[in-house]
Amino acid sequence: MKFKRILLKISGEALLGKQEFGIDLEPVQMIAYEIKKARDLGAEIAVVVGGGNIFRGMKNSARLGMDQASGDYVGMLATVMNAIALQSALTQIEVPCRVQSAIEMNEIAEPYIRHRAIRHLEKGRVVIFAAGTGNPFFTTDTAAALRASEINAAAMLMAKNGVDGVYTDDPRINKKAKKLTEITYDDIIKKDLKVMDTSACTLCKQNHIPIVVFDFDAQDGITRILNGEKLGTSIQ
Repeated sequence: MKFKRILLKISGEALLGKQEFGIDLEPVQMIAYEIKKARDLGAEIAVVVGGGNIFRGMKNSARLGMDQASGDYVGMLATVMNAIALQSALTQIEVPCRVQSAIEMNEIAEPYIRHRAIRHLEKGRVVIFAAGTGNPFFTTDTAAALRASEINAAAMLMAKNGVDGVYTDDPRINKKAKKLTEITYDDIIKKDLKVMDTSACTLCKQNHIPIVVFDFDAQDGITRILNGEKLGTSIQ
């Protein structure tokens, strides 16, 4: 395998399916099967799921008259809901899985403990990190980069919803946008490409963690990347 231990970042919108809101069983099961295939290869897999399918911190808090910190905490709770749904799907196909939350919820998830997370990975368990960093004003992109750094991940895989890599502009709006197959961390920051937060990109750069951005719907996308196939956009 090209990468032994990976951090998989999944957007909350990927769990919407054909719905406008909430969690659709079909994409959750599809993600679970993709993770199982990668685990069966021998990969150690950690996951961070966003919460945008349920609540978007900045957007929804402004609409509801909340301050941003309160909105961000609601968004963190949304990621816990998504994490539990994914854990259930993985358990049904006999993939051992643990949810670790940055906000203590002892009845439904373990508290985040770095060495315990690494031990789970070494034993072949999938670990889902929920509740972001546990702090407002940070996105799940930053949480993913932080956890990838803490567990010494060999790469961070960012599964996008309907976009197969990094483009010069939003391809859903600008049909002339060009796909970039290989770019550097500095390209993301200097050109202000909207693929991820600059703070997340900087963290990966500092800790020498390559990033692969690929389409969530790509069949066997995770295993193809693990096998060394060039899929999506490589950032390093």
